[in-house]
Amino acid sequence: MIVAFSITPLGVGEGVAEPVARAVKVVRESGLPNRTDSMFTTVEGEWDEVMAVVKRAVDAVAEVAPRVSLVLKADLRAGVTDGMTSKIESLERHLS
Repeated sequence: MIVAFSITPLGVGEGVAEPVARAVKVVRESGLPNRTDSMFTTVEGEWDEVMAVVKRAVDAVAEVAPRVSLVLKADLRAGVTDGMTSKIESLERHLS
């Protein structure tokens, strides 16, 4: 599965980069394929391992924020591996 998620710490003021960095660090240390952009972090793997990473990321932010908002979008497609890369490659082929 591929999960794109966004964690927003609430009640910490205007700057949220440090709390969000805590979440991204959890994802990067997971060893799962991942990528972060200005809006979402995307991670790929099996259901249980991906959801465990998302939970740990939320928990890391909750350590420094009194409230945490989570937005999550998942793509579940049996038999597909390296979907994060293959989807972009397919799109680029159609753009060429």
